[in-house]
Amino acid sequence: MSVNRRVEHMENEEVKHLVSANLDENITYLKERLGVGKSFDVIYLDVEYAGRAMAFFMIDGFVKDDILHYIMKYLSTLDEKVLQSEPLEKLLKVYVPYVELEKTNDLERIVDGVLAGPTVLLIDGVAYAILIDARTYPVRGPQEPDMERVVRGARDGFVETIVFNTALTRRRIRDRSLRMEYMQVGRRSKTDICICYIEDIADPEIVKKVKESIKKIDTDGLPMAEKTIDEFISGRHWNPYPIVRYTERPDTAAAHLYEGHVLVMVDGSPSVLIAPATFWHHLQHAEEYRNKPIVGAYLRLVRFLAVWASIFLLPLWYLLVTNPELSPRSLSFLTHMKMGDIPLFAQLFIIEVGIDMLRMAAIHTPSSLATALGLVAALMIGGVAVEVGLFSNEVILYFSIATIGTFATPSYELGLANRLVRLALLIATAFFGMYGYIIGITLWMMMLIRMKSFNIPYLWPFIPFSYRAMRDIFIRSPIPLKNRRPTILHPKDPDR
Repeated sequence: MSVNRRVEHMENEEVKHLVSANLDENITYLKERLGVGKSFDVIYLDVEYAGRAMAFFMIDGFVKDDILHYIMKYLSTLDEKVLQSEPLEKLLKVYVPYVELEKTNDLERIVDGVLAGPTVLLIDGVAYAILIDARTYPVRGPQEPDMERVVRGARDGFVETIVFNTALTRRRIRDRSLRMEYMQVGRRSKTDICICYIEDIADPEIVKKVKESIKKIDTDGLPMAEKTIDEFISGRHWNPYPIVRYTERPDTAAAHLYEGHVLVMVDGSPSVLIAPATFWHHLQHAEEYRNKPIVGAYLRLVRFLAVWASIFLLPLWYLLVTNPELSPRSLSFLTHMKMGDIPLFAQLFIIEVGIDMLRMAAIHTPSSLATALGLVAALMIGGVAVEVGLFSNEVILYFSIATIGTFATPSYELGLANRLVRLALLIATAFFGMYGYIIGITLWMMMLIRMKSFNIPYLWPFIPFSYRAMRDIFIRSPIPLKNRRPTILHPKDPDR
């Protein structure tokens, strides 16, 4: 993040420790605050240019060595006379040849700046310091996100450096009203955050609410980056459903900006938060828009069917098996099964927990051992488990369908939340039968109806109902016909 933008944001804040015209006093203060001599990567350089004593403070690994070397080499050629009058202005405007420069008279800001990456230049006899934002971070290439792959389309994805992410977004949106507003969160971590929106489209009230939610965060740091932000601004900590959407795709982020959403980018994370987000936003995928409309509509309907199956199929099948009289004659084949040596509910509960164990094991398993893990999983929930009487064939079949639906859910967070709902419905059905199944679904619906994402109803456009918007959700409309932005976002410019 540019020092210019950061200083602009903080220029009205009260200065606690002023830079002294005495260089030694400044050096003593910064050495103590930055831990020079205690931390090997904090570098202090005592130099003299144009007859004036100067000092550099920087963090090793954050500095572009070639740029700093060029600046130092240029300063070493200066004659003593050139800095006799107005040395600060001359250095800023003439003799420090770099783009991102800023002066500051706040030592605390200097400390925070150096720890964030920029280099500070102090000059004897000048009660200001120069911040040189010639920093670099270790960063990987913008690769396609594993969670949001497409058959055709862009292969770039967000990375862990916030400036790269803003650049990837601006590459797709050259709108002059695109805004990237800088914030810092964390008393100790001073984590950089960017609030991104299109000013001519986004509702100012939504932008204001997002900013206010982030400003209220009071914590030492953001060790989990965007997930920590999510938990602070979302509330409802025991509600498993996400009220913001995550994405690592710049094209997905750009599409939401054009609708009127607000993005929250956190330095150190490749995931971008999209707010507000309804239940249906978590069921969309870029692959639907990379195909012809009729193909995209078919893929969307198949995905919806898979998601509903992941929630309702297993508890419903258990209800019909344990209460055959509820099953229509056309579905009587569902109730004909060998119950096995273990109670049916116990089988379903064991396989639910077992799949989660396998999922966690897959995350922690090196890729070279993935094949071995797959063989173990096949033996555990395959033919061997059936032969020994642990599971019945029907349990594996219907649970496999439900699991496929979970994996077909585009949003990882929504898939996990639906899995918990499925388990709750299964328990309610096992204890209370048909009444438990119906009441469980009713309570689930009531929970979703009461939810809001930054004052936007979570189930919109189903509740409150909007025919046009609901049609666009269930049927992937051709892009030329999607000439209106979502009305629930109250966009300034509703017409595309």
